[in-house]
Amino acid sequence: MMGRSHALSGWCAGLAVAPLVGLTSVAEVVPFAAATAGYALLPDLDHPGASASRLLGPVTGLISAAIRAFSSVLYKLTKGPRDEDSTGKHRHATHTLVAAVLLGMLTASLGDRGKWAVLAIAVAGLVLAADALGDWIVLVVLAAAGWSVFGAALPGTGAADSVQAGLTQIGGWIGVAVALGMFVHCLGDSLTRSGCPWLWPLPIRGETWYELRLPKPLRFSTGHWCERMVIVPLLTLGGVLLLPGALQAVQRLFDATSIWLAGQS
Repeated sequence: MMGRSHALSGWCAGLAVAPLVGLTSVAEVVPFAAATAGYALLPDLDHPGASASRLLGPVTGLISAAIRAFSSVLYKLTKGPRDEDSTGKHRHATHTLVAAVLLGMLTASLGDRGKWAVLAIAVAGLVLAADALGDWIVLVVLAAAGWSVFGAALPGTGAADSVQAGLTQIGGWIGVAVALGMFVHCLGDSLTRSGCPWLWPLPIRGETWYELRLPKPLRFSTGHWCERMVIVPLLTLGGVLLLPGALQAVQRLFDATSIWLAGQS
């Protein structure tokens, strides 16, 4: 899938899962969804042309090269008797549930080391998301953060106290956002013709890197018109409707419109 599609699917997944980890207000849900959107791009660090690999120029380029080298070695060491003859670089090591869980746990442990570590991880996710989706997501997150700091601060507390409380709260879910974003990326790639071996190292039909994918008539290639004209618009719509209170607002608008139309007849 395209980077934009991955980021949008991560945004939607973050909005949907946020209540399950105890996040309900806009000030809580939006930063979580933004982080999930950003880290939904992370698996493609194994591709030199991906936005994540080009984000910081030579820095992320070197990280990408190291990941590709590691993935290639891992593939050669663990491939099954029926796995294809592949370099094992793209859509391998970083495109697995194991990688998502491990990186999520690592991120959570880093978050426990201090609030500045939490802030750095969250900002990195936001930068990745903005690179794929545009600056609007930064404005949305800043608005949510501003409300959290100034609008919803408890009486007698200052902005600094609110920031500290907010970073503490982020530290509780940042690992979940990273793991969720990476896993959603894997699911998205499973919709394409190439599939995704996200169940590695579980052996399936003699393959430890078995590419899970849709039935053949339903598959599409990356950037196909189906992705651009159907999936992206649906994800965009979902990304709006899943915002806290959005469905209720739509329902109220529908009810008001129905009443107005009834009055015109």
